[in-house]
Amino acid sequence: MRALKIAATGMLAQQMRVETISNNLANMSTTGYNTRRAEFADLHYQQMTRPGAINASDGTVLPTGVQLGLGVRPAAVSVHLAQGSLAATGGDLDVAIDGNGYLEVTLPSGQTAYTRDGGLKRTGEGLIVTSDGYPVAPDVVIPADARSISINGDGEIYAYFAEAVAGQLIGQFNLTGFTNSKGLEAVGSNLFVETEASGPPIVSTPGQDGLGTLRQGFLEESSVDAVREITHLIAAQRGYEMNSKVISAADQMMSAMTQIR
Repeated sequence: MRALKIAATGMLAQQMRVETISNNLANMSTTGYNTRRAEFADLHYQQMTRPGAINASDGTVLPTGVQLGLGVRPAAVSVHLAQGSLAATGGDLDVAIDGNGYLEVTLPSGQTAYTRDGGLKRTGEGLIVTSDGYPVAPDVVIPADARSISINGDGEIYAYFAEAVAGQLIGQFNLTGFTNSKGLEAVGSNLFVETEASGPPIVSTPGQDGLGTLRQGFLEESSVDAVREITHLIAAQRGYEMNSKVISAADQMMSAMTQIR
């Protein structure tokens, strides 16, 4: 009874779809989060009669044949790259990327990671870091006597002091792009790492080489559309129920078969 195994793969697929949707909804308020979508592909087919097989001595061939599908399998959980709306915060160290690109972050292991979460902070020594304390590369230290800082669209960071009118350039933020940003590996905490699928990083000044610009005092909101996700959730729930009904029907058929006298 192939229907049991086929329906089981369908239930597992819809379960993965629900898990992906729940993760999207859980990250509705996550800065810079992009929606994920579960994608599926059909499994192998059992070729009972191959299309094009000779069906008669005069060379007549079958136009379609008999191909029985064996279910569904997960193919990918892809990222829908879409910029979220920019929310004004007024924070000196809140930076939104308006366009493509990622900020480069140095992890404690020395590995390089990338993020679109521009909710930056400063340490007691004045080093600019992420919310988890990871330094943003290249390292920028804000002087202790600076009364304010300014970050322009090109990533230049200026510090303003009480005794001077003009700002002093103290650093420069770069942005990093990838040939295939969907190939980045998500490691949590709004961070991604390079993979073979993403291609090597392309580091450049904001506003150049197809990269976006920086907006001080803004944060990029999540791109999750709650209405669309709820609609997909209902569809996944119905798909799960229909596959469970197939299992019930197959069980009844097997029960009827065993009761034959």
